[in-house]
Amino acid sequence: MITSLLDGNKRFVAETFEKDREYFEALAKDQRPTVLWIGCSDSRVPVNTITGTKAGEIFVHRNVANIVATNDWNLSAVLEFSINHLNIPDIVICGHYGCGGIHALDAPHGDDKYIPVWLINAYKAKERVDEKIHALQIEVPQEQRMKLIVEENVRLQLEHLQEYPFVKKAMNEKILNVHGWVYDMSTGQIRVMKSHKNR
Repeated sequence: MITSLLDGNKRFVAETFEKDREYFEALAKDQRPTVLWIGCSDSRVPVNTITGTKAGEIFVHRNVANIVATNDWNLSAVLEFSINHLNIPDIVICGHYGCGGIHALDAPHGDDKYIPVWLINAYKAKERVDEKIHALQIEVPQEQRMKLIVEENVRLQLEHLQEYPFVKKAMNEKILNVHGWVYDMSTGQIRVMKSHKNR
């Protein structure tokens, strides 16, 4: 696989880079993305591919289950750089159906130490969905329940995002919008769950 990656890079240089050399030379000097994408690390959700965007258009942060944790220094630095230095006007939190991280909320693996701790940041989404199902006293198929938890997790992470004081400040100053999306791998479509638009 490693060899195929390097071969792929050679094809990229010959077929893409050389044909659009001016664009890539400009990118090498400066980046001006207009969206910060906080998504899942899942290999089946390639950001530029599913959004039809080019290199340099989206600033990307990915982790297991597209979580926004206020004690995550990596994400905190990404957010700060995005808002204070790149002046990015839109943040998208994008989950996806079939997320392994969300499935792990139900069935953590016994040998895992870090994944369960990380997923604490998504557990409330599972609780909310299960409480609603219980209150309605209805039977919900497991696959549909998982989809509901994926959607609720996006809403939950939007809440976590707004716990960052500088994010809230930028939203109040109407220079930042935040959006919650879910990608459906079975259709290729993105579903808009929630948006906080200030303009």
